[in-house]
Amino acid sequence: MGSVAIGAGHPVAVQSMTDRNTNDTEACIAQTGRIRQAGGRIVRLTTQGLREAESMRIIAAEVRRRWPDTALVADVHFVPQVADAVAAFADKVRINPGNYNDRGGSFEALLEKCRRSGAALRIGVNHGSLSPKMVGLYGDTPEGMVESAMEYLRICRREGFDRVVISMKSSNTRVMVHAYRMLVAAMHLEGMDYPLHLGVTEAGSGLEGRIKSAVGIGALLADGVGDTIRVSLTEPPENEIPAAQAITAHFAAATASEGTFRRGQEALREPFAYSRRLTASVGRIGGDNPPLLRSELLADEADALHDGRIAVIEAVGPHPVEEWREAIVRMDAAGDRRPVILKRTYPSCDRTELAMQAAADFGVMFIDGLADGIWIESAAGTPQADTDSIALDILQASRARMSKTEFISCPGCGRTLYALQDTLAVVKERLSHLKGLKIAVMGCIVNGPGEMADADYGYVGAAPGRITLYRGKEPVRRNIPQEDALDALIALLRSDGRWTEPE
Repeated sequence: MGSVAIGAGHPVAVQSMTDRNTNDTEACIAQTGRIRQAGGRIVRLTTQGLREAESMRIIAAEVRRRWPDTALVADVHFVPQVADAVAAFADKVRINPGNYNDRGGSFEALLEKCRRSGAALRIGVNHGSLSPKMVGLYGDTPEGMVESAMEYLRICRREGFDRVVISMKSSNTRVMVHAYRMLVAAMHLEGMDYPLHLGVTEAGSGLEGRIKSAVGIGALLADGVGDTIRVSLTEPPENEIPAAQAITAHFAAATASEGTFRRGQEALREPFAYSRRLTASVGRIGGDNPPLLRSELLADEADALHDGRIAVIEAVGPHPVEEWREAIVRMDAAGDRRPVILKRTYPSCDRTELAMQAAADFGVMFIDGLADGIWIESAAGTPQADTDSIALDILQASRARMSKTEFISCPGCGRTLYALQDTLAVVKERLSHLKGLKIAVMGCIVNGPGEMADADYGYVGAAPGRITLYRGKEPVRRNIPQEDALDALIALLRSDGRWTEPE
């Protein structure tokens, strides 16, 4: 992509996306500069129309003058003619098969334009925006996501175009991980080896958003899968870069001398769908019980820990996922069905660094249903209340145990129709006490209704200053003035019996 290379032996690259209106060229140029200063050499801008495509031409010329080592990506959704236009000057064009292939235009013609200009292409599949054809054939599933990508990859191969990157994003980390694994397997069967762009969509903000991204992205990097990543946060986009760098650095340090963590994968009896490992039930742990924290184990099951009815597997080397998997394989081979507690000690005293490293290590084990408890230790003396809070966030992000409200929020882009970051903060303040609910806060209707498909309720920008409320995938109140929208959402929760007063 321009001067930036990914795939093969290149380090995993980090990237971000501007959240300003693309027609505000000065704001986008300034934001691109802040992303580049933070260390992101790949920057994406939304180009939803031909006017935005022309604005991006202006932005690209200035960015190349100021920061020639930066690659610019045009994010195209509904209009193939826009993809054709930006292919002449973008370093990469991103299309979404789910809302591209039924809008006219020729994919083969786009490939030829990219070939002539030297532009790369990202086939960006989103869980919530599959084409009607794919939903009809496969449902809203990882299988549908994979086939959507493979349909386009087969055309790329037939046309001899290989400057292609693929992403398989979802706000549900299980869906995301399973979709990427399926894609890798499908490409392998057909002799393809295109690089992969990893990311968890609508991860949210703050520590929770960073943990959720580290769980999903880390689950794949742990197996050597992934060539470029984006941590999508509802924050200024330059904040995404250090979060992404923390994840890549964690795995770069672990794999510097020994390669990837492929051993022990025989522990994955079903790598493409969730399957909980069968264990005996000891008190509140194991069996069908939700995973427990260290403090809960010490309070309730200390005797079982001491007498060996519960297995504690502590990873001490640079490859914890490999260690844990191999230990579980040995237990299964011996018919050992004790509940498993995973343990690891981290040296960091920084709460965010500790959380992201632990999420990148532990998350995949719970996505795969291989453990019954989580034990995070800090050599720096981090209070147990903090490590327990981090552990709960890891379990929630991996869909193993829901203990509080989950906020699914997009990072914002040039299509956002209201002050997304400020609004999310207010929504969190009012609704964080509702345990077990998933609330989506989305900037616009382009990806909003699809990408929040996993949410119970949605707050979606419909027009400037106007919000549409969703129950699941169905809109229930349209075009509410924004000043009234949060109260209207609370009223909807009350009418559905989902509201409780904060304590």
